Amino acid sequence: MKKTNQMKKIIYAFTAIALLSVGQSCKKDSEFLDKQPTNVLPIDAVWKDPNLVLTVMGDLYDRYPDNQTIESWASFAVFDEAFASAGGDYFRHQNIEYGYDAWRYWDLGVYGYIRDLNMFIKRGQESTQLKTEDRDRFLAEARFIRAGVYFEMVKRMGGVPLLTTPLEYNNGDNVSNLQFPRSKETEVYDFVISELEAIKTILPDDPTIQSRATKAAALAMESRAALYAGSIAKYSNAQLTLPGGEVGISSALANGYFTKSLNAAKEIINGGKYTLYKKNPTLSDNFAALFTDKSNNPEVIFVKDFKLKTNKVHGFTIDNQPRSSAEEAQGGRLNPSLNLVQSFEKLDNTYASLASVDASGNTLYYTNVTDIFAGRDARLAGTVILPGTAFKGKTVDIWAGYQLANGTIVTGDNFAQSKTNVLPGNAGSVQVVGGDGPIDGLEFSAQSGFYIRKYLDPAKGSGQIGTRSEVWWVRYRYAEVLLNAAEASFELGDLAAAANYIKPVRDRAGLTTALTPAQITFDRIVHERKVEFAFEDHELWDMKRWRLADKVWNGNNMSAADFINATNIGSATRTSTQVFGLWPYKYYDPGNANNGKYIFKVIKPSKVTAAHRFRLGNYYSSIAQEVLNGNPKIVRNPNQ
Repeated sequence: MKKTNQMKKIIYAFTAIALLSVGQSCKKDSEFLDKQPTNVLPIDAVWKDPNLVLTVMGDLYDRYPDNQTIESWASFAVFDEAFASAGGDYFRHQNIEYGYDAWRYWDLGVYGYIRDLNMFIKRGQESTQLKTEDRDRFLAEARFIRAGVYFEMVKRMGGVPLLTTPLEYNNGDNVSNLQFPRSKETEVYDFVISELEAIKTILPDDPTIQSRATKAAALAMESRAALYAGSIAKYSNAQLTLPGGEVGISSALANGYFTKSLNAAKEIINGGKYTLYKKNPTLSDNFAALFTDKSNNPEVIFVKDFKLKTNKVHGFTIDNQPRSSAEEAQGGRLNPSLNLVQSFEKLDNTYASLASVDASGNTLYYTNVTDIFAGRDARLAGTVILPGTAFKGKTVDIWAGYQLANGTIVTGDNFAQSKTNVLPGNAGSVQVVGGDGPIDGLEFSAQSGFYIRKYLDPAKGSGQIGTRSEVWWVRYRYAEVLLNAAEASFELGDLAAAANYIKPVRDRAGLTTALTPAQITFDRIVHERKVEFAFEDHELWDMKRWRLADKVWNGNNMSAADFINATNIGSATRTSTQVFGLWPYKYYDPGNANNGKYIFKVIKPSKVTAAHRFRLGNYYSSIAQEVLNGNPKIVRNPNQ
């Protein structure tokens, strides 16, 4: 904590903010968004009234940390999952190296949040005027949030000072009494896991509660945290440790953590209260609807919710809707990369490039613009708006121009859909580029050849500034529980169990030939999480815990040859340092059998000018200088 902050006695109070859902009783999941704001809430008054406690609880939930999120679309363009098609965000593809302070989460504000949680817990434990069941639930929720905050800190920073009681400073006190060293990385993970174990049976075991902590939410967090700790223990090395254990976990602890992860996942699975979302017979539409359907959704475990009637909404759909059919004159900012799109395997469980040429390098021609994507994992079209597919009932118009027989390209440089007399022998106005592009360097056009679908709101008005979207942000869902169980089983050597856990996730995606136990490899585990959890704030943390980040984002430039007839698509260490795209063109050669068919070209947007590099020093974010200045007991992270 910063010394200037320590020279003040911190007063326990919250400015309450109305958030999360609707309702009145402290028993329901739909209570937060209709709560009326209250100014400063004296502690004695708060713990006399469950509705006031609930309002404070709402503020604590609202401050829960996320890294990538639908409230900040550009955060998804940082790790080559997508291109940021907005002029002010091109810099994301022009950085050579990630900064040491990237994804940092340790400052005075964080420990202010921790202190608020600790004080809330302390005062709640002292209270006597609430019903026991209400008080205990509130306290368990606060401990759940606190565990989540420490989990966010440890996965970014390594070991941090582990404070579980509120600190007070009075004039004349010895400041050194408020200075604590960093706990070991394993101690923070152990705290998170033990807290979640302790509260799981206190929290409601109710799958209809999704924006507040439940037994399943606690178990899902426990499973994820233990899996992260186990991976760090297994895959780390001496370069990523500190002598005091502030960074690094002994490999001897790996199986213990994997076992805890598996047991927590199995407790949810065996409880039978959650299932994969399977409401829509069209598999790609079903996968997309998983993230937008808030009515009896059996897969969602814990979310950040939004509500139109309380004006707690976000602009993800406004920012990213297809430009040609947008409800406002904006959209198209997030363009999924060919790097990601090509990762989705074929329905026969094999990996293959999207075929723009044959094995001899000859151009391939397609009758329909969607044909090149046929026979792929349904999650592809559920995650990405592909050329020729629809959103809100309107077909996206993605094609880059005409290619003439002599190789000349005829195209446009803006969203205007027609030019005059531009094709040989063709009189009159002819459209020469898609209404969505792609047009290189034109923001909001599909510069990679794709738009994002995941989290886009299909509701009318969601793409309008005056309305916006109430689609929730899903933090934990049942598919992750299954894949956590699969990975933990794999790491513990039980390949048959791993195959069984991964099977329903792949079945839902249309991959109906089950993987055999012998086919469950580390590469398969990495691949499955990549395609299932794209744009869900998993990629960075998975690459970090597996110690793959410096290998995947290795600073080496890429070329079209890395995508054409590639042979290493399913490799966990496949380089992905620069965003590439796939552009469809209409072939123009009247009289030729291929006239009017589509060809495809692998391209690199011109705004992609440098390769991302993840260094050893990026595995743990740097500690801010103000923190180091205020506490001499804090040691720096390694390799910085």
